[in-house]
Amino acid sequence: MVKTQRPDDSHALLQLDRQVCFSLYAAQLAMTKVYRTLLADLGLTYPQYLVMLVLWETDAMTVSQIGDRLFLDSATLTPLLKRLEGAGLVQRRRASHDERQVVISLTPQGESLRQRAADVPGAVFCATGCDRDELLALKSQLDTLRRQLSGAQ
Repeated sequence: MVKTQRPDDSHALLQLDRQVCFSLYAAQLAMTKVYRTLLADLGLTYPQYLVMLVLWETDAMTVSQIGDRLFLDSATLTPLLKRLEGAGLVQRRRASHDERQVVISLTPQGESLRQRAADVPGAVFCATGCDRDELLALKSQLDTLRRQLSGAQ
C-alpha cells in the first residue's frame, strides 16, 4: 500500500518544481539527449544501446531474460529486437530445448560494435560534470528508489 500524507498546504505540493517525478523525468530527457548524440554514429537508439549492453555482457539470452534485465515486457522488446536483427547486429532463433522461447545472439557485426561503443560511457561521465563518487552515490540512490517503488505496487 502506498503511504500518503496530507500536509496543511496541499497547493505547495502540487507545484511542478517540487515533484520528484518531474526532476527524474527532466534528467532522463537530458540524459537521453546526450546519448542520442553519442549513439548516432553507432546507428543505435538509446533502447537499442541498452539491449546491446546486456548482450555484450552475456550473449545468447532469451527475450524474457533480456526483458527482465531491462524491466521491459516482450511486447515492447520484440519490435526493438527485430530492428536490431534488421540492422545485422543480432540474430533471433528458437531455443532448441523449448521452441516457445526465442534466443537473441550477437552477430559478428554486433560484437564488433562493442569496440566502437567503448567511448560512450566516458563521454556520458564527462557530460554529467559530476565526479565518480557523486555518480556512484546517485546510481545507488536511484536503484534503491526503483526497488522501493516496485515494492509499493
